[in-house]
This record gives sequence, C-alpha cells and structure tokens, in this order.
Amino acid sequence: MSTTEYDNTDTHLAIVGLACRFPGAATPEEYWDNLVAGRDCVRPFTAEELAEWGHDPAVLDDPRQVPMHGIVDGIGEFDADFFQFSTRDATLLNPQHRLFLECAWEALERAGYDPRAVPGTVGVYAGAGRNGYPMLVQAQAERFPGVDDLALAISNEPEHLATRVSYKLGLTGPSMAVLTACSSSLVAVHEAGRALLAGDCDLALAGGVTLRLPRSGYRHLEGGTMSPDGRCRTFSADAKGIVGGDGAGVVVLRRLQDALEDGDHIHAVIRGSAVNNDGHERAGFTAPSVAGQSEVIQLAHLAAEVEPGAISYVEAHGTGTPVGDPIEVTALAQAFRDGSGDRLPAGSVLLGSVKTNIGHTDTAAGVAGLIKTALALQHRIVPPTLHFTAPNPAIDFTATPFTVNTDARDWVTAGEPRRAGVSSFGIGGTNAHVVLEEAPTVPHITDQRAQLLVLSARTPAALAAASRRLAEHLRQQPQLPLADVAWTLQTGRHAFAHRRYLVCASVAEAVAMLDREVTNAEPTAQLDEVLDRLEQAPEAERPALLETVGRHWQQGAAVDWARLHGTAPRFRVPLPTYPFERRELLVRPEPFTGHQAAPGQTQAPAAPVSGTITERLSVLFTKVLGDDAGSDGGAFADRDFFELGGDSLTAVQLISLVEDEFGVAPELEAVFDYPTVPELASVIAELLDTLHATGEAL
Repeated sequence: MSTTEYDNTDTHLAIVGLACRFPGAATPEEYWDNLVAGRDCVRPFTAEELAEWGHDPAVLDDPRQVPMHGIVDGIGEFDADFFQFSTRDATLLNPQHRLFLECAWEALERAGYDPRAVPGTVGVYAGAGRNGYPMLVQAQAERFPGVDDLALAISNEPEHLATRVSYKLGLTGPSMAVLTACSSSLVAVHEAGRALLAGDCDLALAGGVTLRLPRSGYRHLEGGTMSPDGRCRTFSADAKGIVGGDGAGVVVLRRLQDALEDGDHIHAVIRGSAVNNDGHERAGFTAPSVAGQSEVIQLAHLAAEVEPGAISYVEAHGTGTPVGDPIEVTALAQAFRDGSGDRLPAGSVLLGSVKTNIGHTDTAAGVAGLIKTALALQHRIVPPTLHFTAPNPAIDFTATPFTVNTDARDWVTAGEPRRAGVSSFGIGGTNAHVVLEEAPTVPHITDQRAQLLVLSARTPAALAAASRRLAEHLRQQPQLPLADVAWTLQTGRHAFAHRRYLVCASVAEAVAMLDREVTNAEPTAQLDEVLDRLEQAPEAERPALLETVGRHWQQGAAVDWARLHGTAPRFRVPLPTYPFERRELLVRPEPFTGHQAAPGQTQAPAAPVSGTITERLSVLFTKVLGDDAGSDGGAFADRDFFELGGDSLTAVQLISLVEDEFGVAPELEAVFDYPTVPELASVIAELLDTLHATGEAL
C-alpha cells in the first residue's frame, strides 16, 4: 500500500513507537517471538517463591489453590539514578509506576525521539490498577521515617502514574489517568487519539500497567471467573475462566500525516476507535452486554470509515469464560454484517486472544492486544490462539464469519490492505474497540555515503552495554539503511556525558567497529568549518570530516545533525533502547517461616455452624448478602437470593462457603434454579445423602 492511497489522512493516527514488558518478554521482539511460536508464558509459582512472598507453601496442598500467574520477572529492579530518584523514594515508588516510566522512555526511543527533547507538545494517557504494595510499605514503616499518607498515596495511587511520566520527562501536553478497569489501556489509546486530532498535543504516549503484589496464586471457586488450572482457553469448549497476568505496554501515537512527513517508522495505522458503556442493559454490574459490545464495534467501524468485510482479523477481549465468550462472539456477529445487513461469509474473519499466552493483564490487557495486532500487521502473520480444542457449545461459529486461529499463518488478503479490530471490555461496562490498518509503504532512497554513528550513556558500563546491544541488533538486521541508523542515533537519543562515535560505510563495518575499545582524540578543525565543508565535500573527504565532527561531539559539542545529511531523505528506524542499570529496590514481606500469617493468604474455613441445613444455610446467605438481608424476623423463608441483592459473583461466593460448610459443592446453576434457602437446602441435603451413600468422607 503506497502513501498515495491515503488521500485523506486527517483522521488517521500512526503508531510510531511501542514498548512492553509482558510475561516472558522484556521487548516487543521477545513478545512477538513468543506469540508467533505459540508459547504459553503463564507459569506456576514454586514453593520457594511463595515462601519468599510470605505465603505458607502448604497452601499448594489445597487442590483448589492454583499457583499460576503470568509473571513479569525483575519487577523490583529499577535504575533509580537514571530517573533521579533517591534510594528511599525509588523503593517507596510502586513497581507499577517504575515499570511504566521505563516503558515510556523506551517507547519514545523506539519511535526515534529523544525522550527529554521531543518536539511539540506531548500528552500522556495511562491506566493502572491498585495492588498491595502500599500495604507492604506500611508494614515496614520504620524503613521510611517521615513518610505520611500523602507521600504514600503519591507514590502508589494510579492517578499519579501519567503525571509522573510527564514530570520526569518534561512533557507538557495533557497528562491524565484513565481508569475503566480491564479496558483502561485501550480507552487511554482512544483518548490520546482524540487529543491528537483535536490539536491538544502533537505526540502522545498511551498504555497501561498492572502488577499483582504481593505475589500469589488464587483459590479456584467453582463457577467463578478464574480458571481451575491456570490456563486460559478462549472460545474453547473446555474454557472455565481466566488466569491473571502482569504486564505493561506503551504506544507512541502521532497524526498520520505528521508521521509520514517526518519520516517516522510506522508500525500500524489507527483508522478509528470508539468507547461506550453498557448502561443497565445487563445482568449485573460485572456482567457483559451483547448490545453494548456490538454497538461500540459498529461505532468504531463508522469512525474508521470501513465496512466489516474489509476487516480480516479481530483481537478479542477473550476472557475464556463460559458465559463471556458466547456474549462476545454474539456481539461481534451482530456488528460484522455487510451493507445490506447480511452475514459475512463463514470463516472470513480470524479471531484470537493474547490472554491465552500471557493471562489477563487487567488494566494493561487492551494495550497488550493492540501491540500484538500492530506487530502482526507489521510482520503480516497472524499468531495462534492457544488451548482451543473445540468450540464452546454455546457458540455456533458456522452462523458467524469468525474462525478461531490456532496456527501461525501468513496474513493474506485479496488486494485489500490488511485491517484488524481490537476489543477491550471493562468490568463496569466501559467498552473500547480500535480499527487498525497496515502501515503505508513509503518510497525509500538509500544513502550510500559514509555515516557518523553516535552513542552515549550515563556511565562507562552503560555505554559499553549500549554498544553491545547495537552491534547485536545490526548483526540480526544487516539490511537496515546505515543512514537511517545514523539519523536515529543522532536525533532520537538523549546525549549523556559518556560518549563514543564511529565513522563507517556499511552495517558490517559498524558491527566490527562497535566491538572495539572507545577512543578519544582532539578535533583538528572548528566544528562549523567542518560542517560547512561537508555540504560540498566530495565523497572521498567525507569520512575524515565526519571523524572530526565525531570528536567534537564526543567532547560535548552540540551538533546540527541535519547539516550532515543535506537534502537526503531522513527516516527513523527502531533501534535498541537505553541499557538501564537496575538494582533491587523492593519492599517484600517477611519470608514465611511457619510462625506468621501470610499476607493475602486464604484463611482456613471457620468451624461449621451447628443447626439444621436450613439454619446453617441461612447464616451463609447472611454472610454474602449482609446482616440486614434477613431483617424481617431473621429468617429468609422463601425470599429469592437475587431479589435480596445477590448476583452472579455473590452466588459464586455462596457456593464456596457452602463447600467449606457442608463438604459438598452444588453447581453454580443451583443458586439460579433454587434461589431460596429452603430450595437450596434441599439440593445440599440430596448431595449429602449421595455422599454418605457412597461412603465418602466429608
């Protein structure tokens, strides 16, 4: 697709940079490798890890305890000096905030912009949830003398996530938290796009982060939303719930026309997006809605000015729950109809969900799907969705245009640009959908002249690490235009005190020179004089002149880099980011020794209450519905569980308490079919009779 096909780019946005930390991946390249290889990066906690976080490893003996999570490694490590934090303040700062700050820096560098000198106004839109880190800090308050509630809140609360990035990087555009639960990061992308199109900023960072602390698994509740074995099986017949995951993702957005004019590397184009809320047309506050999901997808199609038939892949929200998956496919099927309202051909749209690879990353889930889809468009490959054996029986895929993609396959279209949709739905009903398109093909003229490559860092060790990273990157991508590499390093990186340069005529020569020791030499001529001569010098003199410019720069001079390139086209390319020198700065609970309660550990069930089954069940109703639920005489009699304020989540909690109290677990549907105390008590009595008859111990 050429740039000429974009006759009107006024409402289109470009993803020009991205960075992420997801389970098993510290870079977008590692993330893509895991996705295309079909790796499940969710893993179990070991007994040692649980003890390290203050948990009794004996919880693993409970068959309902699931020690699984999508784990991001090294969450306590941070380069405090780089971001100018004291050791105490860095330790106090929530690891979610640290991780997002690093990703923001990396995303700007990957876009080819100096994070501390981005031209124009830069906005930041970010979502994060709350975790237990403040609780850990408060438990060791003696380590932080003088820290009050305000200081603790500023270091931990999600409303300070975006503004801290703006403060640390000197960004002066709109800076705001976006909090819509699971859809936060995709809503952040939508809001950032609106700000760009309104002229509120010229470049925007958008994304989200979630880290669960203290680290632990979870206790499976029959009928609940969590998977019984820690595997997410989106759209599959054996899907029984989600598993949690850590993660962070940031994308850099610009107006498409600006990105094209400035030679940005474009990963993908955002043609349009939409956000709405389900309102009250759903079973409960946490329940999804077919109407709301379908509407937001249709609104996104209208904003993108594309017909559903032009979209060949959808990255679904895809929680892998028996109820949520059919609702999502039904909503998609309603939205994906042609102009006359007819259903599109069966199997014409591929369907997938990254939650099968990394778990549900909550406030980072939307940007995880967005980055996955942008990379798929860039590589022209659709990664597989994992753990799909047969369709959920409540989903008739033959009556929809969708098919779950279970193998990595080439993304082939019949002459149309590759287009995709990305969905993210939040508890509370705020839905988001984004329509992406593959990047336009930009004519590229290669500059064959010798080039000046520059690198810098805060310390000699970091400079050596930066050299190794660049050398390895160029070994793996020898086709990169050397002039673009030079331009990106010159203008897209902050100039630190420790510097090196190299003059080379090919990528292979650059790799060889990067492996050598850094040398220093005095410049032999004035900088302006050399720059003037470069504009007219024959090619034979260019390397020596560049050498002199490099010496001036190495000694701290500011260089007008545009004069080195003259009128040649200049393009930015993604290159390795700054090698942070991280150290462990984390408040952990006291390791479990067998003598203390573990923070967040599931408590042992209370001793059974005496009385009849009905009396004991009434107590459980009171526990999940509140003491005033049976206030009309203390007995529930024939009052309906749901009329008393119950919903699907409290029904799951009730079944869990029933299992603890009686040793039997009715199906969740029993609460819906037999919603009064006497009716459900009869179900429990039958299960107990069966249990006794088979001779099984309670």
